[in-house]
Amino acid sequence: MRLMLIVFCGAALYAQAPAPAGNAQKGRQLFQSYGCYQCHGREAQGGAGTGPRLAPKPIPWAQLEKYVRQPAGQMPPYTKKVVSDEELGDIYAFLSAQPPAAKSVPLLNN
Repeated sequence: MRLMLIVFCGAALYAQAPAPAGNAQKGRQLFQSYGCYQCHGREAQGGAGTGPRLAPKPIPWAQLEKYVRQPAGQMPPYTKKVVSDEELGDIYAFLSAQPPAAKSVPLLNN
């Protein structure tokens, strides 16, 4: 029982781990150089038949980190040997800095 409580508390703390401080400008460059934009769009907006939307409001840091390192589906794994923790933090800063999508584009409504 005690071990189960320790495991549960550890998992809860891991799930709430704060995102590292990152550099959004560097993250944008890394997002491009690693080819993330090819599936997720240049602004991480996702698209039909490609990777899901990552921004604005990305999933919590711990979930993103786990998925990037051990993805399911078609995404290739980006281990720490490929993308360092610091670089992933910069990419997360880029995703977090994306502004919300426009609800309406007046020019397109004409």
